[in-house]
Amino acid sequence: MMYGYGQFGFLWMMLFWVGVVLLAIWAINGRNDSQGKAKADNRALAILEERFARGEIDGDELQTRRQQLGG
Repeated sequence: MMYGYGQFGFLWMMLFWVGVVLLAIWAINGRNDSQGKAKADNRALAILEERFARGEIDGDELQTRRQQLGG
């Protein structure tokens, strides 16, 4: 009894589930990468602003580095 799957039914079922798992892994990694990059960018800006507040860098350098960081 093959239940309509034919000779390669088991193979197609396995390929389907492998595809679902790979898609889930891809989606999870893509989301983590984008969130991690955003957090790293925010942290870099926070450090830059802390250095400005402590007087380690001046306003011109702050603006230049903000532009380099894209913020």
